Amino acid sequence: MFKIMLDNQGIVRLQGRLDASQAEEATKELLKVTKSAVVDFRELEYISSAGLGVLIAAQKRLKESGHSLTLTNMNNHIRDVFRYARFDLIFKVE
Repeated sequence: MFKIMLDNQGIVRLQGRLDASQAEEATKELLKVTKSAVVDFRELEYISSAGLGVLIAAQKRLKESGHSLTLTNMNNHIRDVFRYARFDLIFKVE
């Protein structure tokens, strides 16, 4: 199960498992983000390479207009995935 929720304060909340079967939904929701935003990973249990691709595409799109994503509250496993893929150099990770 995966949920993505956007609030009025620029926070994107991810919940569950973001994998290939959920990539289209996540992409559709992230297209609604048009300025810098925080992505809260507090309730995200797992992210696949497809999920990473969704976030990279959103970051690239936002960067073209001078904005970016800040990623917060990652569990240790997801933080390691970002570090090993060197995505911690692409995103601001808090």
